[in-house]
Amino acid sequence: MGDLWLLLLLPLSLAAFHGVKACLECDPKFKEDIRSLITKLVPSEVPGRTHLLEWQIKEMIHLSFKVSHGDKMLRVLAVHKAVKLRIWLKNELYKLGNETWKGAFIFQGKLLDVRQNLESKLKEILKNFSEVACSEDCVVTEGPILDCWTCLRITTQCFRGEYCGEEDSRTAENREIGLFLILLTEVVILGSAWLLFHICVSHWRKMKAIRRSLKKYLEKKLEELIGMTDKEKDDSGIRK
Repeated sequence: MGDLWLLLLLPLSLAAFHGVKACLECDPKFKEDIRSLITKLVPSEVPGRTHLLEWQIKEMIHLSFKVSHGDKMLRVLAVHKAVKLRIWLKNELYKLGNETWKGAFIFQGKLLDVRQNLESKLKEILKNFSEVACSEDCVVTEGPILDCWTCLRITTQCFRGEYCGEEDSRTAENREIGLFLILLTEVVILGSAWLLFHICVSHWRKMKAIRRSLKKYLEKKLEELIGMTDKEKDDSGIRK
């Protein structure tokens, strides 16, 4: 990824400064257009209209974020493809607007179909573009490329590193260092445990030897005392 950021990055829109980080939402008018189109689909007299609209609008807008942030390889896309996808979605909503209202349940089912089709198309387009942009020959349609996470245009058309599922060298090095430190910690802990065990065993053996010696010493002294007592008794008997 290091070489990638040496390339010129140009702002796609002011949306990048408003926390918008997904392929479709990089168009500052996208949210406004989707909100307007979905609002027109629901008659004003429908019970719970406000809650119904807010939920459906949120689900539709958040879909692009969920897809593009699910995998780093689904992060970049040609700008013209993102534009075509937004146009497709608006056309689908226009079609629903021309249909007769058949109730909230049918309406939610139709929007669910649109979202599922949108998700499928978005995943397919992102995956296909990533495979081409990460290939060795790398023949990509001319035009700017969109970083869906930052809403910035990227002038390069071929990618390497984490964009292509390849592990960054610095990340790999940090992981190896982390694994080494974990292994070193385990070795130190096991070594300390073995040393402590060795010390305890050695201490126990020394104490056992000391007790044995002390026992022999006391037995010997006791025998001497008993012997001296018997001798004194014998001497007293002779005197009598």
